Amino acid sequence: MKNRPYTHPGIILKEEFAVPLKLSQAMLAKLLNTGIKTISELYNEKRGITPLMALKLANLFGTTPEFWMNLQNNYDLHKTYNKQKNEIDKIKKMA
Repeated sequence: MKNRPYTHPGIILKEEFAVPLKLSQAMLAKLLNTGIKTISELYNEKRGITPLMALKLANLFGTTPEFWMNLQNNYDLHKTYNKQKNEIDKIKKMA
């Protein structure tokens, strides 16, 4: 695993998409047909990207759902590895 932490996809959503496009949380929630609380929780790293949200974001921004799911998967793997590193490192490689 790389040492630098992966960025939460909510931060990418905010900094790379919403801010440059001047989308408020309320406008983004409306465009995605979701609640403003959902957007707030994504921005504040309290919620992850679900497959449904990945599909919605891909449709809205012209990306792919895989882009959003990969961001979430990488973030989750890195977070879990850091939390469970000692347990994981006890396992010896077979090959």
